[in-house]
Amino acid sequence: MNTDVIEIRGDLSGSEAALQTAERFLSYNNIKGRDAVHIRLLTEEALSLVNGVMDDLNAKLCIESEKTDSGLLCRIRLTADQGADERQESRIKSVSTSGKNESARGVLGKLRELVRRSSQRSGYADEVQGGSWIGMGMHRDEISYVSDYYDGYWSLDSYRKQIESKPRESEEWDELEKSIIANLADDVKVYFKSGSTEILIEKLLK
Repeated sequence: MNTDVIEIRGDLSGSEAALQTAERFLSYNNIKGRDAVHIRLLTEEALSLVNGVMDDLNAKLCIESEKTDSGLLCRIRLTADQGADERQESRIKSVSTSGKNESARGVLGKLRELVRRSSQRSGYADEVQGGSWIGMGMHRDEISYVSDYYDGYWSLDSYRKQIESKPRESEEWDELEKSIIANLADDVKVYFKSGSTEILIEKLLK
């Protein structure tokens, strides 16, 4: 089952319609109790990925379900158009007291930073290759990779596996343990495409 596609913006206009769509998704799939709470929370987290990134960011949200041998796989799909320019980047930075972008704190903050960077027409690809937290979750999928369409994707599951080698008292472990999206989602994948960024938040209901 795929829900209607809901348009949302950086100022969160459209968010109420998105939450109502989530409720219809729950009713159609007869999802109740704790599972329903988790889908609602993950939908709210998806909306938070758009909020405040930039005022004129356009995004589309829908929720999908797929029956598998392991259970009902639910996907919250968020697609954000590219289009940020240097003027918008300057405006984003000006909101911090230091004049630097310091948004990549916590798992949700890191995901929002991925959306911000990939919404620019250029500027994030070179940074991905470094030893930063972005590189820790990056993939170059040889099967689906098409040079003029995909620039690769980032996976929360891969990021988790990289963090496992770090001491439990590290900042990265602390962020994972405190994050709603990291604790509830089975995976979050951020696909970098030629004209948009696509975020898939996956939750398997058994």
